[in-house]
Amino acid sequence: MPQSIRRSTMIAKLSWLTCSILVASVLAPAVASPSSATASALSTAESQESEKKAVLAAVQKLFDAMKAGDAEKAAEVLVIEGQFLSVRPGESEDATVIRAQSNEVFLEQLAGAENEWLERMWDAEVKIHGNLAMVWTPYDFHRDGEFSHCGIDALDLIKVDGTWKVAGGTYTVEPEGCGDSPLGPPGAEGKRHLRIEDSFAIERVGSPRISPDGEWVAYTVSTTSLKENKSETRIWMVPAAGGDPMPMTGKGSSASRPRWSPDGKYLSFLASRGEGKTQVWVLDRRGGEAVQRTDEKLGVSSYDWSPDSTRLLLVMKDPEPDEKEGESGGESGKGEDSKVTDPWVVDRLQFKQDYVGYLDRRRNHIYVFDVAEKKTVQITSGDYDDSSPVWSPDGTTIAFVSNRTEEPDANYNSDVWLVDADNTDKGKTLVQVTQGPESDTSPAWLPDGSRLVYVTTTRPEIGDYQQPELAIIGIDGEGKHVLTAGLDRNVGGPQVSADGATIYFGLEDSGEQHLASISTDSTDASLAGITRVIGGQRSVRAAHVGHDGTVAAVISEPHMPGNLFAQGSRGDLGQLTHNNDKLLAGVELGEVQNVQFNSSDGTEVEAFIVKPPSFNANLRYPTILWLHGGPMAQYDFSFHFNGQLLAAKGYVVVMPNPRGSTGYGQEFELGIWKDWGNVDTQDVLAAVDHAVELGYSDPDRLGVGGWSYGGILTNYVITSTEQFKAAVSGASGALWVANYGHDHYQRWYEMEFGLPWENREIWERLSPFNKVTNITTPTMWVGGEKDWNVPIQNSEQMYQSMKRLGRETILVVYPNQHHGINLPVYSKDLLERIVGWYDKYLKPE
Repeated sequence: MPQSIRRSTMIAKLSWLTCSILVASVLAPAVASPSSATASALSTAESQESEKKAVLAAVQKLFDAMKAGDAEKAAEVLVIEGQFLSVRPGESEDATVIRAQSNEVFLEQLAGAENEWLERMWDAEVKIHGNLAMVWTPYDFHRDGEFSHCGIDALDLIKVDGTWKVAGGTYTVEPEGCGDSPLGPPGAEGKRHLRIEDSFAIERVGSPRISPDGEWVAYTVSTTSLKENKSETRIWMVPAAGGDPMPMTGKGSSASRPRWSPDGKYLSFLASRGEGKTQVWVLDRRGGEAVQRTDEKLGVSSYDWSPDSTRLLLVMKDPEPDEKEGESGGESGKGEDSKVTDPWVVDRLQFKQDYVGYLDRRRNHIYVFDVAEKKTVQITSGDYDDSSPVWSPDGTTIAFVSNRTEEPDANYNSDVWLVDADNTDKGKTLVQVTQGPESDTSPAWLPDGSRLVYVTTTRPEIGDYQQPELAIIGIDGEGKHVLTAGLDRNVGGPQVSADGATIYFGLEDSGEQHLASISTDSTDASLAGITRVIGGQRSVRAAHVGHDGTVAAVISEPHMPGNLFAQGSRGDLGQLTHNNDKLLAGVELGEVQNVQFNSSDGTEVEAFIVKPPSFNANLRYPTILWLHGGPMAQYDFSFHFNGQLLAAKGYVVVMPNPRGSTGYGQEFELGIWKDWGNVDTQDVLAAVDHAVELGYSDPDRLGVGGWSYGGILTNYVITSTEQFKAAVSGASGALWVANYGHDHYQRWYEMEFGLPWENREIWERLSPFNKVTNITTPTMWVGGEKDWNVPIQNSEQMYQSMKRLGRETILVVYPNQHHGINLPVYSKDLLERIVGWYDKYLKPE
């Protein structure tokens, strides 16, 4: 982004002319200078003061016009006495005002960073006069016409030799009274505040893979285009020792799952190009374009190379039922598609899944693809889903995960199985490695091929509340050894060192996400007995260990979205990518403070507090209690956009990890077992009380909100207290018995609550709907139309009840969206509505 000159109100008032003259001087070589009379007038202090007042008055008119939604009037006041606000020469009558988004030719003429900057200027206007132009946009403009800050951002442009160039950088002009609120100025000198639009400008780094020779790291970068209303993921590559990243796939289609062939010749990935299904594509490292390697009618959902690079292990879903041809009847059928799909015929116990829909008997199975012969052989089958396949070191055997119990839909059991890589009976001949009712997943081979390390659980009776453990077992099912029995923290993603002596794994611990390691033969499984390979107050979200022990990992910190780092055998951690540095260099983020405090019963609880930029310790701020989903999850030392956005709008944001959260041990997580909304409500209320005690929060201007279980917990909060003045309940629950058989959680409900006709008391006791009359907090209910995780009917029921009771409420439903609101235009709308709802009730007039 071009350098941004952010000015507080006082600076804008006193030095606007200085900025104007500077811009005018930049343009001087290409345009005529102002008239001599104007130049003479500008030389006097009296004229400067008069000019300043005229400009500020015009900006105020512009601001008022923008608030009123009068674009025509706003365009008119951009011109003051024959000059643009940035000191332009006189404008002729035929000058035009056009929408930046629709002026594609203009945007295409802007090169490099200027073009990228303009694409982030939503609702921008372009005013063109000959070889001069100014692009301006209101910042922090909300749908309801209210602003949390005020002013306009502007970018000066000049056409040189037929190409538009940035002439004076970006700057902000603010009207009288802007920034005079107790919330302080819009940003520190030289920086601005985070905006909703930045959510779509942030690039997301993931899936690192080190090349066999250790020289390169392949990874993914996902971007979002609000203009095109879609997201895209590309494969990139960067030297492991540091250097310039290089794109390996082009724009226009997404790619995922980068993998190196073990012989180092190819970089492969999954992609769907054109109208085809997702296939494996390969890039020859010696040069050339990507080549499609597989051509499977079913499409490929996952793959891996064999150790000798001659075969691919594929995971594919059984084919869909054929559509039948039919005719739509009557007048109502005109214009409808002539293809009519069969009705859903359900005979499974687990018959729904969010993002999938009704479930049939089609299953995921494993296939082996011969690269040279282009021949595919199915090696597993049956009425079971098979996942996580991995080649044995000698390439003869496949370990995989499957729930092959009599009724897989009724339990969380899964086991590690073995199948011959050359199997010809579609997996009728299998070896079961693990036994028992627990969940066994994520197998990885030890180098000698005699044992497997995997993730197991030891308390199947508590379902998803279980703390995963690392275990080792012989391929004959003998010699099982749980490595982390005394750790009492979540672990996952085991990887084995090249010599087989060390197991690397992900560790979740007290607001931190680390890459840890443990000896294969370790007997000390406590927190003190492991090594934090990459530790500290950060979040390691993805990691890959190379043959030589080099680690490539995606790491995020409170002020840094995920970037790729590499750590050599000496332990030196070096940053390889700098995605988002340019974007965030011009943004003043809020300070993030990690705090601990006691809940009402004395239990210690942890939270993260995000302070507004330019935080003033002498002031008390409106505060939002923002709750995480799960509930088995945690806030950690990573970049949280929503927290920073709300802080940028002038709020203190409190993000607690109440009981039910992971990272604090099994008993802490089990604190809400069969008791949702009790101790976790006490914990989050204690978090707000702590922010008040610290002097940060205004107790009379408190808001609460969250998504999924964060929305559910919001419902428990607002049905138990009247201290919150605004609430946003996203994708939340209401009447649990009404969800049984309608969402996809029947196994969870039955395990924790029991059957609704047998244990009705607990189903009713835990339902926020039954306490809806307690709600006095103005509440926005929001969710996706097709959410089968926490269906929209919950929000509808709560909204209907509050509306009937005459309470302040609104319902927002996003068409065709599931549990996550993923369509960019809807995501932007959602953020605008959240901010607007809190502003309405928590900001003074």
